Amino acid sequence: MHIHYRFRLADGHDKRFELRLQPRTLDLVPRREGPPPDWTRLDNHQCGNCPLSADKHPHCPIAVNLVEVIEEFHEHISYEQADTTIRTDEREYRKRAPLQASISSLIGVVMVTSGCPVMDKLRPMVRSHLPFASADETVYRALSMYLLAQYFRSRRGLPADWALKDLVAIYEAVGVVNADFVKRLGTIGIRDASINALVSLTCFGTITAESIVEQAMGEVEALFGPYLR
Repeated sequence: MHIHYRFRLADGHDKRFELRLQPRTLDLVPRREGPPPDWTRLDNHQCGNCPLSADKHPHCPIAVNLVEVIEEFHEHISYEQADTTIRTDEREYRKRAPLQASISSLIGVVMVTSGCPVMDKLRPMVRSHLPFASADETVYRALSMYLLAQYFRSRRGLPADWALKDLVAIYEAVGVVNADFVKRLGTIGIRDASINALVSLTCFGTITAESIVEQAMGEVEALFGPYLR
């Protein structure tokens, strides 16, 4: 499975990234060769909820896979406009938007497919990757993913959370990873495009979690009238 990102900047330069994913597991296929930079060490602002140990995992898997993105955008600022094209195996998306929004989409995919035990819970959503999704679209996809996961759990005889109690906890844990990763990037003196992209992911995750609890279920339920009569 391939996801291609192309950023055409206002100065005419192009930046291109190709993400290759294993089709069954959606594991990101690493591209970088050679030793990773020092800022990727697991113990460099390790996330507060990270279950990995530096003995077995000397480097943060997300950081290692984001090195290329961070290096390419470290001199850019978040409000720079870019024409972004995102191509998957099925379709193509295009949008002119500030770099922050475009980089956020790219970083989100890398974080979820890199092997982080916390971010892994969102990995099924990558199969139907929807760049530049609205809050409503993301809530709908998150609910669908989580309920399908509970169906698969019940088929295997595992406890199923049909009340969605743990979905908010998943997004809260993801928010911790995003926030702590911003602190990691702060150690290498980059400008604000990549950092603000992560900040927006953190805020978006918080909004999504609150939406699921406070209003989304009622709004989504209204769409399913034909099933409820």
